[in-house]
Amino acid sequence: MVVYTTTDEVLVLRRCRPPDFWQSVTGSLEWEETDPLETARRELHEETGLGDGVAVIRCGTINRFPILPPWRDRYAPEAVENTEHVFHVRLPGRCPIVLSPAEHGEYEWLPRAAAAARVASWTNRDAILQLP
Repeated sequence: MVVYTTTDEVLVLRRCRPPDFWQSVTGSLEWEETDPLETARRELHEETGLGDGVAVIRCGTINRFPILPPWRDRYAPEAVENTEHVFHVRLPGRCPIVLSPAEHGEYEWLPRAAAAARVASWTNRDAILQLP
């Protein structure tokens, strides 16, 4: 999920592991979850502290790609492909972010092009560049 401002700044988060891995807000369905939108709302709150009064918008983009070795332990042994639903959140301006210290070590608000260049995932890069 790409969080951005009306002045075209994009929030990027640096993961604790692997080192120097930058991304937007991400997450996976928990076993009891079936709606990717509800998962996106939960992950937004867990990873940034944002939630109440924030509109999470479905972009209509779904990406499928192989699960890479660094993330293998997060999935069932028979899962070989990840399905990613793309969402975005537009804010009127920068706001304080409360990181989950187990997941992310720092965050930055960057201009769109700089954010796209910083993130590690090609699907994340595409989502940033395709913002309205």
